[in-house]
This record gives sequence, C-alpha cells and structure tokens, in this order.
Amino acid sequence: MAEKILVVDDEDIIRESLSFILRKEGYSVDEAENGEAAYNKILNDSYDLVLTDLEMPQMKGIELLEEIKKLNINTSVIIITAFGSLETAISALRSGANDYILKPVEFDELLIKIKRLFDLRNLILENRFLRKEIQRTFDFENIIGKSHSIKKVYEMIQAVAETESTVLITGKSGTGKELVARALHFHSKRKNKPFIAVNCGAITENLIESELFGHKKGAFTGAVSDKEGFVKAAEGGTLFLDEISELPLQLQVKLLRVVQEKEFTPVGTTASIPVNIRFVASTNRDLKEEIKKGNFREDLYYRLNVIEIMLPSLSEREEDIPLLADHFLDKYRKEMNKSIKGIDAAAMRALMAHEWAGEVRELENIIERAVIFCKSDFITLNDLPESLRPKSEIADLSRSGTLEEALRRFERDYIMKALENSDFDKEKTAETLQVGLSTLYRKLKELDIKV
Repeated sequence: MAEKILVVDDEDIIRESLSFILRKEGYSVDEAENGEAAYNKILNDSYDLVLTDLEMPQMKGIELLEEIKKLNINTSVIIITAFGSLETAISALRSGANDYILKPVEFDELLIKIKRLFDLRNLILENRFLRKEIQRTFDFENIIGKSHSIKKVYEMIQAVAETESTVLITGKSGTGKELVARALHFHSKRKNKPFIAVNCGAITENLIESELFGHKKGAFTGAVSDKEGFVKAAEGGTLFLDEISELPLQLQVKLLRVVQEKEFTPVGTTASIPVNIRFVASTNRDLKEEIKKGNFREDLYYRLNVIEIMLPSLSEREEDIPLLADHFLDKYRKEMNKSIKGIDAAAMRALMAHEWAGEVRELENIIERAVIFCKSDFITLNDLPESLRPKSEIADLSRSGTLEEALRRFERDYIMKALENSDFDKEKTAETLQVGLSTLYRKLKELDIKV
C-alpha cells in the first residue's frame, strides 16, 4: 500500500508541482493551501508524511507541526523553508520535525529524503513488531499448562522477574528451562537489553574462558584480534548460563568473581572491566550431589541459587499432555500449512501412556513428526512412532473387543487420575478437565465412578 503524503503550501504552483512529482513516484498525495486546512484534513484522515511550508497565512508551518505533535500520531513532518529562514527550520527540528529542505526545492533531493525517512520509519515499526512478537513468544502465560505444578512456576516467574536476584532453574532436560529464563528476562526491567544464552556443555574446555570473558589480541595462538565475550555482550541485560554444572572447576572460580563483584577480566589482560548484568543459570543435575563429588563449587552454588525455580517433569503434570500436544499440533500445522483438525482418542491415549524420557522436547518432536506423516483430518496411532504403543497396551486394546469399550476405559481412567490430582475436589477436577461441573457429575454417573 502506497504511503500517504499531505502537501501543504499556499503557493499553488509549488504545491501542485510537488504533488505531481510525488504521485509519479507512486505515493498517494493530498493537498492543503494553508496550515489550518491541513490541520482539518489531519483530524479527519491519516497521513504517513506532512510536507509543509513554514511561512503561510492562517496557520504557519511551525504551528501546524506543534499541533501534529499534540495529536500524538505516527505522522512524520518535513519542513520546506527559504534559506533566510534556516534558523526557523532548525528550531522546527528541535520541536520534532523529521527533516527540512530548502527552496527552491530540488526534487531529487526531496525524493531521497522522503525515501530515507520511510525506510527508517518502516524499520522502527518492524523493530517494534518484532519486540512484541518476542515478548508474546516468551510471555510466561504461553508456557503451556494448567496443572498445579506448572501454575506454581507461573507464580514464581511473576514474583521474581522484576527483581535483580540471581535465579537457578532446575529440571530434567527438555522441560523448558530456557523458555523460563527468557520469560524472566522479557518480564524484567532489562527486557530492552540483550538476552544472551550460553550452553556451558557445548563449548570445548580450552575455549570456554575466551568465549565467556573475551580475549585480547595475541593472548594465545589464534587470537588474531580482540574478542568480546558473552559476559560483555550481555551488558545491561541477562546472561543465561545453561547447564552450569558442565562449567570446568577453574572457570567456576572466575565466574564466582563476576557474580560477586560484577566485574571480569578478559584473557590476556590484567585490567578488570565492570559489567551490569543479571545472571540466570540452569542445570539438569543435582548440584548438591555434584558438590559432594567435588565437581561443583559450593560458594558458586549459593551465589547462583538465590532463587530456585524447579520445573516439573511431564510425569508430574500428566494432565498438561493433551494441552501441550494440541499446542504443538497448532504450531506445526500452521508451519506446514496442513488442515489437521486434531488428535484422535487412541493416539491421545498412547501419548498419555508414554513415559517421556525426553520430556516436553520429546513430545514436541513426536507431534512434529506426526504432522509430517498425517494424511487425514486427525492424527492417529499410525502417525506416531511404534515405540509409543507398548505391546501390553496393544494386547489390552485387542481384549477390549470394541473401540467404544476402549475409549470408555480411557475416559474413566483419565477422570479418575484428574480426581486424584485434585484431591477428589470435584470443582477443581471440572476446572482441570475444562468441563462444566454438571458435565463432570454426568460423566461420573455414566462411567460408574463413585467418589
């Protein structure tokens, strides 16, 4: 869609010439013969740019600029001025004008200025959009789940995000530790600064010090130039140290100093550099056990573990599996442009029965695979890996005689599990299952569940 420009000048020939040139360039153009007429048009229509003369009757260009700024609209302003009024043009820039151009107007120069202005404007808008998308993506409300254990994680993020406290996120691999770290960052006062994630186990031991703290040219063989490390790159923001237990002991000492003193020393130098960052670390190991084994420093553990957020495994939040499966299904059917409506009951039963050694990450991979292979409206057992259907389960299904009986048994077991998780509180159970209380009572009667 073409950008819309309002040309404001009391001289007909200048106004019409400018409009003619701008229309030839593909812009949508409107005209006004003075500032007051322009202001009335702005009140009733939206413009990407106002190109206005300074000296006009009824309302001067500088007054029009001031009124536009009061409206707080996303409209840029370029001032047209004679050489003798250059000081006024500079004053207009201070008041919020985006640019100015001198009379007689050089059309090529004007077009370059307008293009540059729109390019910058679009870049700013795109940046704002991306920031909103990033924030939406890592909003803690989008950490999927309704179980009691995951709600506790939401509450912890809410309570801790805006503090400066160091956070240790614990949990098995695949439970979403980095997602929680990003949620903490994007809900903190540092959200407009960098979030730097470092996988401590993915960098070789002889390089990790340089990667973390940077180095000076000539510090070691291959150091052909100065290098900024992850710590410096995170200035003002958050440094996320994933799998902190993999950090070598000699580096744990240096990291402890950074966390305590908020300063670090690049490899090959002796001068300390102050740094303003928040530390968030994660681990899939029991760090207390690692301390006993001599693999992790106790003083660093207590520095990092100011606040601990423990992520539950899928076995502790089984009622979230259908929600997670639907979430990943929605994600991948959009990515692959498929019209899959859902997951059928037998496939969902298999997902519920599976022991998720790889946690949420494994579940996501399984659903992505199923979307690839699914050729019908619903994901079925045939779209899932054979490993998701234990032989005992297949035999059990065959003994049931009919699909209806198998589905009834699954429904009964599922409701019983939800009741147990809610301490047999029917209102909580109905909320967990996302059904009305009357529907739950009906199901209890139909399935002969006595509680």
